[in-house]
Amino acid sequence: MDARIFIDLETATPPYEQVQSQISSLIAVGALQPGTRLPTVRSLAADLGVAAGTVARAYKELEAAGLVVTNRRQGTVVAASVPTMPKAGAVEPPHRVMAAVEHLIVEGEKAGLDSKMLLTLLQGRLNQRGK
Repeated sequence: MDARIFIDLETATPPYEQVQSQISSLIAVGALQPGTRLPTVRSLAADLGVAAGTVARAYKELEAAGLVVTNRRQGTVVAASVPTMPKAGAVEPPHRVMAAVEHLIVEGEKAGLDSKMLLTLLQGRLNQRGK
């Protein structure tokens, strides 16, 4: 998995939810294609500096949502067919929202901000709005 996942210990969001959210987002935007093998629980936990149970819970939640499949031989991989029905109340991001996200990333990079800082800024702004 080439994509980077970050844990922000300063936020109220539990680490397993951060891992789950970031992986599901990477799947949604196509950064993780079907069949892509995710790191082992222990490996990702070590990289993130969290307990293995944190990553295991995130993977379990992703599997329950049908986004990944886990088996003994291949480990955890992105599901061949990601569910097309969103959860109740969830909607697929419109193209203009995805374009705005891309714009945010480009502008952040121009300003010298790393991914963690961009996520922190976005999370902080969402928290201010009460979302």
